[in-house]
Amino acid sequence: MQFTSVRIISQIIDPMVEFYQNVIGIPAVIYTPDFAEIKTPLSTLAIGSVNTLAFFGDENMAQPGTNRSAIIEFMVDDVDAKYQQIKDFVKNNLVQEPTTMPWGNRSLLFRDPDGNLINFFTPQARPQPQS
Repeated sequence: MQFTSVRIISQIIDPMVEFYQNVIGIPAVIYTPDFAEIKTPLSTLAIGSVNTLAFFGDENMAQPGTNRSAIIEFMVDDVDAKYQQIKDFVKNNLVQEPTTMPWGNRSLLFRDPDGNLINFFTPQARPQPQS
């Protein structure tokens, strides 16, 4: 088995696609007005409108703008440099400026237009695993 993608369902697909193109720096492949993908070397971030839920048989199976349990994470070469590059763009949705976490990642946290939590991180020195 191979993990390949995360799909975000949104009522505001155009602003979501624009947001992710700006913060990730990769153009989206827009297949229809209701579905786009941003493909990275290891996985894909898919963005679908609520209209796509009908194809799965239940328009209420996902509710946009209600995520409060998952964090969408992207490893970047230098989180501090990336923050300087995007800080004006994410300033209204900033959760935490780059901070070194106890598990060794330097992390930048912000929210997308739907409120999903995004973590850009750069691994630093890792602590030894506890037995």
